[in-house]
Amino acid sequence: MAPIENTAAGPITGVIRLGDGARGLRGLVVAVGFSALSNLATDGKAKRNDGEFDAELERRLLEIGFVEGAHVEILHEGLFGRDPIAVKVDTMRVALRRHEANAILVQPEPGRVGRP
Repeated sequence: MAPIENTAAGPITGVIRLGDGARGLRGLVVAVGFSALSNLATDGKAKRNDGEFDAELERRLLEIGFVEGAHVEILHEGLFGRDPIAVKVDTMRVALRRHEANAILVQPEPGRVGRP
């Protein structure tokens, strides 16, 4: 995995976007929102899209419980296109579209990155 640049603290290594994860992924939320994704380059193809990860989405995700340090697990994926996904956030279950989940950076637990 390529390091992700975090302008405040330098590069972050080993994190993935929650929307890129597969069923079974477990980890900790590292960052939420557009600002966390501004320099994301895990696959060399990630692009900044000002309309996609706006302040409203960030606010909603934070209110739901996707805060730094929260435990997350992808429980289920939709039948067509693996969308939406069911995510366990600490003790709560939430359904998200993958494009919304892409605004959440997760540090996967070792050995729990989900099915291939």
